[in-house]
Amino acid sequence: MCGITGWIDWKKDLTHYPSILENMTETLANRGPDASGTWISSHCAFGHRRLSVIDPENGAQPMVRKAGDDTYTLVYNGELYNAPELRKELEARGHTFRTNCDTEVLLVAYIEWGRACLDRFNGIFAFAIWNEKEQHVFMARDRLGVKPLFYAHDNGTFLFGSEPKAILSHPSVQPEISREGLAEIFIVGPARTPGHGVYEHLAELKPGHFLVYDRSGVRVSSYWSLESHEHEDDLDTTIAKVRELLIDTVERQLVSDVPVCSLLSGGLDSSALTSIAVSYYNETGQGIVPTFSVDYLDNDKHFKSSAFQPNADAPWIARMTEHLSTNHTYVEFDTPELVAALKDAVRARDLPGMADVDASLLLFCREIKKKATVAVSGEAADEIFGGYPWFHREEALNAGTFPWALSTKERGALLSPDLLAWVKPEEYIGERYRQAIDEVPKLVGEAGQKARMREMSYLNITRFMPTLLDRKDRMSMYAGLEVRVPYTDHRLVEYVFNIPWEMKVAGDREKGLLRKSLTGILPDDVLYRKKSPYPKTHNPNYLTAVKEWVMEILDDPSSPLLQFINVPKIKALANSDATQFNMPWFGQLMTGPQLFAYLGQVDTWMREYKVTVK
Repeated sequence: MCGITGWIDWKKDLTHYPSILENMTETLANRGPDASGTWISSHCAFGHRRLSVIDPENGAQPMVRKAGDDTYTLVYNGELYNAPELRKELEARGHTFRTNCDTEVLLVAYIEWGRACLDRFNGIFAFAIWNEKEQHVFMARDRLGVKPLFYAHDNGTFLFGSEPKAILSHPSVQPEISREGLAEIFIVGPARTPGHGVYEHLAELKPGHFLVYDRSGVRVSSYWSLESHEHEDDLDTTIAKVRELLIDTVERQLVSDVPVCSLLSGGLDSSALTSIAVSYYNETGQGIVPTFSVDYLDNDKHFKSSAFQPNADAPWIARMTEHLSTNHTYVEFDTPELVAALKDAVRARDLPGMADVDASLLLFCREIKKKATVAVSGEAADEIFGGYPWFHREEALNAGTFPWALSTKERGALLSPDLLAWVKPEEYIGERYRQAIDEVPKLVGEAGQKARMREMSYLNITRFMPTLLDRKDRMSMYAGLEVRVPYTDHRLVEYVFNIPWEMKVAGDREKGLLRKSLTGILPDDVLYRKKSPYPKTHNPNYLTAVKEWVMEILDDPSSPLLQFINVPKIKALANSDATQFNMPWFGQLMTGPQLFAYLGQVDTWMREYKVTVK
């Protein structure tokens, strides 16, 4: 995995501005701690930071390759899991290779097939290729958006980067936000609208899209999207197919020239990946699988069961590590570490995020990086197989909005009257929801609950899942750790999307289909454990710490946050029993601690990035 950035400019000779490119590239050093490279021509400049995973000795980027009288230059972030098959096919077509890395495979595939190469790729990627003869850049992002890619275009200047910080470091770009940016921060929150860069003039290349930029401007097109088809397989065949796809994709994603580990929470999703990895390692003689889990100091003393978090993970982690005989590392953090990491999490995202959920993941990834370079993780199973509570609750299904946005009105009440009148929270969310629903691929003849569950699946895959994928990428890569997410394999997603809801809840259980497909792979008690989300701290010291942080901000007249929030309401909440404050928020409850931490992150972001409102 890596960090990429670039600058195309028709009005300047970029060979005179190497320091600007170097600065842009250096902002991504955390994503690629192993090597750095730049390439500059008259009108195109590329930068790359490398995290070596496949063929560490070769595969340096930017990578340049000639084909006839054309010269192609590539910067690439990602992994192609079917690179060996593609390489054989390309060799049969007469191509030769100088390295064993998938970078060269991707570049040669583009030279051979052009834009159609995207249809052949199985992997996670964001890349840009400059064609010197045609004077254009071709950029693309993987189907589900596992790898990020942002760009900005203005008056003949085109900039791109794996993260906004690379673009923001260019002298022509200012960290401005408008009404929409404020709505994304204060109303939408971490679940950014696809394609929205939050910063003014900054856009995100959407998942499953490619972009061409030349002297005539920017053209963006979709090369992949979910499609609706009749599902013709019976239940037994469907179970077998899901099992086959999942095993195949996990085994593909275990290929690496550096150590690979598994993130293990003791839940269904991560336990399944770990079990498949252990079987594969046993079959291939690769030794013991390292596993890692995260928790908080004294969490066992303060944990309280709830509908969102019915039980603690620790006993289930022990159950799985003993069952699979993994080499397990328990990672535990105390409150001061977690609070301090809230600011680093903002720097990783270039935006405020999911508060302690981001911060703890960043700390977790830093600890894992000490022992491994690549990890597999269970993100996306709940979105794809229908595991979240809102898939099963009538009030969420019939709300006429995103199920994670049910508290929009309550969140709006925390804003200043001026901001509330400007961003119009319910109107903004309503429009974003209608746009999403209009995209849903309809199945002829499908109506009622079946049609609604298809909509819910689509909303979760295209609107909620990117939130967690973005979080996992940005926190892990800020620690120089590559995390692979097998449940996002597009073959699996395409297949499961069209499976009828009654099959997905086979056995009258959430993710019943996935559970049945894992029979024999997991012990029955783990197989039917009730879902528990990513762990959060229950230590009251955390509430005290983030409350004090926000109170300091509220008492600071220079704080840029104050103009956007209802200060008296936030102060009253801080002076009350904030443990009683909660509202549905991104798959769990936003409690007082999460609210205060998020506000602190917003203040940090606006100060450090010198954000101005347009």
